[in-house]
Amino acid sequence: MRGRKSGRMSTTVEVHWLGHAATKLTSLTGKVIVIDPFLTPNPKTPPQYKNLDALGHVDVILLTHGHFDHIADVAELAKRTGAKVYGPAGLIATLLDLGWIPPEQGIRFGKGGKVTPVGPQIVITQTRAEHSSEVTVIDPVTKKSTTYPGGEPAGFIVEFENGFKLFHMGDTGLFGDMRLIGEYYKPDLIMIPIGGHFVMDPRDAAYATREMLKPRYAIPFHYGTFPLLKGTPEEYQSFLGQTATQVFPISPGDKLTF
Repeated sequence: MRGRKSGRMSTTVEVHWLGHAATKLTSLTGKVIVIDPFLTPNPKTPPQYKNLDALGHVDVILLTHGHFDHIADVAELAKRTGAKVYGPAGLIATLLDLGWIPPEQGIRFGKGGKVTPVGPQIVITQTRAEHSSEVTVIDPVTKKSTTYPGGEPAGFIVEFENGFKLFHMGDTGLFGDMRLIGEYYKPDLIMIPIGGHFVMDPRDAAYATREMLKPRYAIPFHYGTFPLLKGTPEEYQSFLGQTATQVFPISPGDKLTF
């Protein structure tokens, strides 16, 4: 990890964690990818980023699944930025049907699929996640909720111009193919959920990190946003023990460069 240098092309990838699973990535050539934009209603997002314009230019929006705490701001962010929205095929189909995003901005792809939305030097691969995915809409007048299919949940591996690979795991429990992902894709950095209840708890996340994924770096996330997400970075690091993986227990709003 090091500081960003000035110049036309950066030598680093910037990871800006905005709380929960919301993440802004800036590539070496200045391409901006936002994952799971849950910002304006997010109790952990720093106040300045509840104004979506503070994100600046956005090239691509990625969605891991359809739950409110991952897609709350996708419609408004897509409208303001014109960015294309990529995600699991079933989820994007539902968002198109609901009119949340226009047809030209919704791009469907599936697990194992690779897309290059900002040019061939940045490759995004959709991976498996062990979770659920529904889109729930609440009528503002009647307060009645209606739930629609949200496709299958997913994670994303983003390979940047210099070969650095980031694995945003989305919401997931522990599953055996994490070993395959670690062996085949060899992510340098994982962003891993640790809160428990809906996702892995610190013990499971530590096992996935140490025994299966074996990354150089890890950022724990998806904890503490709501009372049920009780896992903590301290517990995660304790279960992880002595390992070659460097853990960054950062706070919402913090930025790291790799």
